Amino acid sequence: MSDEFDVVVIGAGPAGENAAGRVARGGLSVAVVETELAGGECSYWACIPSKALLRPVELSAEVGRVPGLEPGPIDVAAVLARRDEAVSNLDDGKQVEWIEGLPAEFVRGRGRLRGPRQVEVTAPDGSVRSLRARHAVVLATGSRPLVPPVPGLAEASPWTSRDATGVRAVPRRLAVLGGGVVACEMAQALHGLGAREVTLLVRGDSLLGRMEPFAGELVAASMTDAGIEVRTGARVTRVERPLPGGPVTVHLAEGAPVEADELLVATGRTPSTGDLGLGVVGLPDRGPVEVDDSMRATGVADGWLYAVGDVNGRNLLTHMGKYQARVCGDVIVARARGERDDLPGLRDAADGYGAPQVVFTDPQACAVGRTEAAARAEGFDVRVVEYDLGAVSGAYLLGEGYRGRAKAVVDERRRVLLGVTFVGPGVAELLHSATVAVTAEVTLDRLWHAVPSFPTVSEVWLRLLEQYGL
Repeated sequence: MSDEFDVVVIGAGPAGENAAGRVARGGLSVAVVETELAGGECSYWACIPSKALLRPVELSAEVGRVPGLEPGPIDVAAVLARRDEAVSNLDDGKQVEWIEGLPAEFVRGRGRLRGPRQVEVTAPDGSVRSLRARHAVVLATGSRPLVPPVPGLAEASPWTSRDATGVRAVPRRLAVLGGGVVACEMAQALHGLGAREVTLLVRGDSLLGRMEPFAGELVAASMTDAGIEVRTGARVTRVERPLPGGPVTVHLAEGAPVEADELLVATGRTPSTGDLGLGVVGLPDRGPVEVDDSMRATGVADGWLYAVGDVNGRNLLTHMGKYQARVCGDVIVARARGERDDLPGLRDAADGYGAPQVVFTDPQACAVGRTEAAARAEGFDVRVVEYDLGAVSGAYLLGEGYRGRAKAVVDERRRVLLGVTFVGPGVAELLHSATVAVTAEVTLDRLWHAVPSFPTVSEVWLRLLEQYGL
């Protein structure tokens, strides 16, 4: 086996795989290094298993909204079995075959920078192999859960997202620290699968704080209706778990403590850079790797180092990491061939518009672009239009008591959309139309001629434009 390649990619998650795929497509040789499972966090412990757990809970709620149907009990064992199937029973054999078929060489072990274009890989058996990249090294090591420094928290062996998505026995009582995507999704999923007492402890004053305020309000209302307790302004002072595996008690600055069988910490993630050897090439050892819009790491001589996905801190979303990796791979190929690397397709523009994101709760919450507050803070001449999704004929037909809302943030000077948010059952499939409108900067006058089908929920586009005055 050769130890010299055109490109070495550290990390075989979705971002790393996409980077490898693009450079291989361009005719470059590539090695992909991975210390865990090829396919990464999303495939085995995040996006895929969480949605496999959420889907039956979502369907049960949908059935409950349609007259003539009654939701029955969820077969938890069957749900967990399908989750296991969805994550290939934590076997990455087929994923490794896919990588090797690019073609690329898959190298199992922990990759670490040892100098310019030099990667040292420590295999599971302790053996060490040195790889050299002729053109580029791509960092795609993702992120890891962040556990805040609360007294007693680490000692209580709390769950992180991996424990929640890989659950084997649903606890009867669950406490969740956090109010973001993972906290909301897993609280609702595990409650639907049998956790009778679920308490969401949110440090801030709302759920989903990065979205429009009504998104968190509607999700919180749905959770409360279902029997999940949502406590905002909850500041945790200490955590106690006297016996390993026994009950855990969460003490708060105000209010009664919460006792649970398991405690899920979902308070954010941090880039996995601590053991990459960044200091060897003059970068900070920890924190995100700063990159330019071609995904090239700034501050590294000769520009051979790139970083894509969570590790660069731009957007901790799988689809954005994959997008960045496509840009990165194409840039590397262009530079290796001595071709122009400054064409529009060779720069990350999507992050600047505002990445699309879906929260797969019931109701779903999804958004793209800027919130109203962000747009105003950036100095745009903003006008906002909103509409009750439940008043759309297509929404009414989906079930009784359909609750939802849509909001569009408009740049009045250019008459284009800066951001769009939808909240309601099943609205995730509406988001790409909004993403196209926002990133392509389609004018409202042009958008008026994009006629939505009747009777679908997408007719909310017409209602938003009518609210605007078109």
